[in-house]
Amino acid sequence: MRRTLAIAAVLTLAAAAALSGCGKDDENAAGGGTLRVGYQRFGGLSLLKARNDAPGVTWSLFESGPALTEAIKAGAIDIGQTGEAPPIFAAAARTPFKIAAVGAPSPKSEAVLVKKSRGFKSFADLKGKTVALNKGSNVHWLLVRLLEANHMTLTDINVKYLKPAEGRPAFDNDQVDAWIIWDPYFALAESPDVQILADATGVANNREYVLVSSDAADKKTEQIKSFLTTYEKTTAWGIANPDERAKVLAPELKIDEPRTKRALARAAQPVAPLTGEIGTELQGIADGFTQLELIPVKVDVSALIDPRFTGAVQ
Repeated sequence: MRRTLAIAAVLTLAAAAALSGCGKDDENAAGGGTLRVGYQRFGGLSLLKARNDAPGVTWSLFESGPALTEAIKAGAIDIGQTGEAPPIFAAAARTPFKIAAVGAPSPKSEAVLVKKSRGFKSFADLKGKTVALNKGSNVHWLLVRLLEANHMTLTDINVKYLKPAEGRPAFDNDQVDAWIIWDPYFALAESPDVQILADATGVANNREYVLVSSDAADKKTEQIKSFLTTYEKTTAWGIANPDERAKVLAPELKIDEPRTKRALARAAQPVAPLTGEIGTELQGIADGFTQLELIPVKVDVSALIDPRFTGAVQ
């Protein structure tokens, strides 16, 4: 119990520190100077930070994609990485940003976790049960897709929106029946009494997206292009050198090496070309959220993809 509370406290403090530390220096505003990068624990950008492959940038840690997009909206960071749902919610909230890069699918790095003692055999067994997840994150789309696949709707379950730091203790203490979560929180929660009820395989691609504030896209274009080129090279190095990657990232993430390696095997994917097909895929996600009235307006994904950056990571 104390270990769970400690983890929750660390995650909460990390997120708060990131938000409070962003945007304090006027010289770091989007119009000049240092490139301000937002990253998440275990996202592809965390390897750049751990290896110091992008010297001269400033880094801010965020607990989740929605928190990171809020920082973009506030003008606190120039660039950051999220899953596939946060860009949609951010666009619906009129956050000024562009999509600059995308990762290959990573469907096994997000999952529905349940306690083995509860006896659930399939996702359909969660009908009438309480399911926790972070609102507006990649796992929100996974929930939508799993409900569709099992001929269920949001009214068939009790959804409890909890941030990762809140979801873990709620799950550990049986305050919810299931927790939908991504790595590395996924890997940290795995234990002999925890069952993976479903992951995103066959229902969601679970890609990472690199988002750039519209102001930075205009005023720091060449810096961003250079950063994206480095991002692709570092990502490729990590995939080619999985053992070294885990050794580098474990101290950065404050996670033991075996769990870091296990999560990386699921999550780490190469950078993918930012093509029209990607736009079509993301538009489908946006339309799905619109139809469910989870966002208030229709989102035009084609307006978000910035052609200035499509060749920077290919």
